[in-house]
Amino acid sequence: MAAGTKRMVERHVIFRNLKSLEALGAVTDICSDKTGTLTQGKMIAKRAYVPACGVFSVEDAENPSDPTEGRVTLKDSAGQDASKARAFDVSTVQDNTHLKSFLDVAALANLSTVWQSKDDSTWHARGDPTEIAISVFGGPWKTLVEYPFDSDVKKMSVVMSNSQTGEVQVFTKGAVERVLESCASFYPSADSTESTPMTEQQRLKILDTVDEFASQGLRVLALASPAAPAELDFQTDIKRDLVECDLTLRGLIGLYDPPRAESAASVACCRNAGIEVQMLTGDHPGTARAIAIEVGILPSRTKLQKLPKHVSDSLVMTASSFDKLNDDEVDRLPQLPLVVARCAPHTRVRMIEALHRRKKFAAMTGDGVNDSPSLEMADVGIAVGMAGSDVAKDASDIVLTDDNFASILNAIEEGRRMFDNIQKFILHLLAENIAQACTLLVGLAFKDARRLSVFPLVPVEIIWVIMITSGMPDMGLGFERTTPGIMDRAPQPLKRGVFTTEVLVDMLVYGLWIAALCLGAFSLVLFGFGDGQIGIGCSETYSAECDTVFRARTTCFACLTWFALFLAWELIDMRRSLFRMQPDSKKYFTQWIYDVRRNKSLF
Repeated sequence: MAAGTKRMVERHVIFRNLKSLEALGAVTDICSDKTGTLTQGKMIAKRAYVPACGVFSVEDAENPSDPTEGRVTLKDSAGQDASKARAFDVSTVQDNTHLKSFLDVAALANLSTVWQSKDDSTWHARGDPTEIAISVFGGPWKTLVEYPFDSDVKKMSVVMSNSQTGEVQVFTKGAVERVLESCASFYPSADSTESTPMTEQQRLKILDTVDEFASQGLRVLALASPAAPAELDFQTDIKRDLVECDLTLRGLIGLYDPPRAESAASVACCRNAGIEVQMLTGDHPGTARAIAIEVGILPSRTKLQKLPKHVSDSLVMTASSFDKLNDDEVDRLPQLPLVVARCAPHTRVRMIEALHRRKKFAAMTGDGVNDSPSLEMADVGIAVGMAGSDVAKDASDIVLTDDNFASILNAIEEGRRMFDNIQKFILHLLAENIAQACTLLVGLAFKDARRLSVFPLVPVEIIWVIMITSGMPDMGLGFERTTPGIMDRAPQPLKRGVFTTEVLVDMLVYGLWIAALCLGAFSLVLFGFGDGQIGIGCSETYSAECDTVFRARTTCFACLTWFALFLAWELIDMRRSLFRMQPDSKKYFTQWIYDVRRNKSLF
């Protein structure tokens, strides 16, 4: 197992708890984050909605840090107007007051930094990917005071200053539903000079726009600011409730975080391995659904429509809907939701509890301080190392150094490999012990003229077989690599342990069969090729009349040695023949030689 942990470091997985390596092979459900784990964590602003202007779309942009790449198009009732880059022309912004106010919030409610290198003119960024994407869309400003993002209120506010005018304002961004609750007004058209009270009709229109953005897999945030500069003394402590109230909605921005190229294949591999993948995310339900379909967690929209309504509804739920259900109602669900949107920390804990009530063995990923309870409650807690907090890492069993979902799959594969190798080690060791014990016990029946037993093996041969002949193959099996198809079978329940019915039967059959062959070889040399004379005192010393007995012992020792080696070769794969361990190989008659020579301890 220690060797397995060293191997996993090279595959971007650090084990903080050695027991979790074996436990990973029994995982039946993985509750994963979306951002940065299933997706790349490199966001680009793709759409923006300003009520007074229309919908802006960013096209031909691939580098999330370069504000000069791509072009921006505006779609409103008058048609389309195209701009060459994401960084809007200064004159264009100054002529449009509402667009300027929107970009001010995009830049001001932001803690990231974007800069251009003086050496090679390349663009660089530092900070949260979400804020980098918004900052590239908007522009650079200076922070004075921050009201950080909170997972309960799902929004953040900052007090920032305009480096050109010295103006100080409060700006807010966050989940659309939460920001709308704090908004009292908006600007309905480009000609509006004063804000209009927020109406229920306008709220519904905004939510329809959110659904449209989310259906395209975009993460949607709302941007808002006070109608006028805040007259507050920020040198003293001011509660955020006094700041985040009576806001004016400036617009929405849709950020695209593309899924990792390997995520869909990894999710499909998990399904083949009998592992259910659940996505717990703080994003909008529409965004979560679109990404889940893209990576294969949910079936396609066509297949979803063919499912019964109560089944399809239970596959995607918001945290508020899930938390409203009591434990009995959750247990009566035909299936636990595969996607939970707007997920809160306590929702993660309830999901783990629900999985445990269904006798599932669950793994949970997390990165924040609030995720630590669910990481501790999960059977295997997995912290993301690049963006994760130290508290989350301390509460976890495993740390991913690349924040990649595929690395979780690698860890599960390694856990199954270790479990298989433990079974192989134990099976070979105990089968050899049974063979040796039966050979010696049955060998007591061979008696000389003084009615004293003549052993088929002498003590030095027994020690050699135990220490060398069986020891080296046992060690070799412990380091054996992953067998083909290991991720095509269901998880192995840990409660069943290594002593399954298959292992126990194999142990007896192999042990008794080897013992019978060794005793048969001993008898063949003694009675078939020899004269059947056992002599006197052949277990104590050598004499001429003991020559046949010593030849028979040598044959028995040679058979036991070779059978131990043959058994180790056969156990390279416990379910395939020695001659077909690589089912896809075209080397029908020689592939077994390569399989044996690959492991030096078995050759």
